[in-house]
Amino acid sequence: MHRRLLAAFLFSGIAIAQTAPSLQTRPAAKAAAPSTAVEGATGLPTEDTVNSFLFQMFGYDPTVTWKIADIRPSEVPGLAEVLVVITNPQGSNSNKLLVSSDGKHAVSGDILPFGAKPFEDARAKLEKGVNGPAKGPAKAPVTIVEFSDMQCPHCQKASSAIEQLLAQEPEAHFVFQNYPLPMHNWAEKAAGYVDCLGRASNDAVWKFIQQTFDEQANITEANTDEKLKAIATAAGAKGDEIAACAVKPDTKARIEASLALGKSVGVNGTPTLFVNGRSVNAGLPIDVLKKIVDFQASQEKGGK
Repeated sequence: MHRRLLAAFLFSGIAIAQTAPSLQTRPAAKAAAPSTAVEGATGLPTEDTVNSFLFQMFGYDPTVTWKIADIRPSEVPGLAEVLVVITNPQGSNSNKLLVSSDGKHAVSGDILPFGAKPFEDARAKLEKGVNGPAKGPAKAPVTIVEFSDMQCPHCQKASSAIEQLLAQEPEAHFVFQNYPLPMHNWAEKAAGYVDCLGRASNDAVWKFIQQTFDEQANITEANTDEKLKAIATAAGAKGDEIAACAVKPDTKARIEASLALGKSVGVNGTPTLFVNGRSVNAGLPIDVLKKIVDFQASQEKGGK
């Protein structure tokens, strides 16, 4: 997931195809009129304030629209985190704004964990909370966690690179976490299939994930069940049983838990990778990803 500096975000008006926003999608705004809304009782900027800000930045260009994906407290006291998707004829770009408590300043980008062991907090949360299908040795020097959306084209593109990485890192433990994005109309249903297959057959679930990515362009909201049941059956499972499991309350609860876990470690788009708690851009070249995995493994083994 590429990220831009605030200057580019505010003044270029140019977006590229990007990962989609996190949960809690809010209505899109097209050239919204300026607002005089004050900050909410929670101390967070209101939707009206954010829309007015974006209107002042992009109102000159009628081809630019935006969607507020989330407004939430940051992990850092005194800052609010605003997730926004900017869209123009070139595509969509997911952006994060960090807004000061006085509502007068904002910067674009991520807050990085800091300290002698900056990734331990995220690693602990992931070790405790992951519930997706896994492969590779359970006790491994490196655990790679991917938050993914079965309808996300960037996840589809990243899947082959991740498979190459895992082939070169046989000692790594890999976990696939569901993170269906709200603007994808069949992603949540597919996440249910992944969850149920993962609990039923570790062999079938990986076949299902790969085949669904391969068929992604042919799956629509109207044919979702037909396609996913056929893929599940071809993977070696009973498609009708998996379809029934996918809509059960406990399955939905497990998906919600995965979404909450991702949000707790800073996921705001897909795919997002974590290597022993370290957030890593899934679009990096394979050789760079391997260096990061090997480095984290060396740290775990006491190397330098």
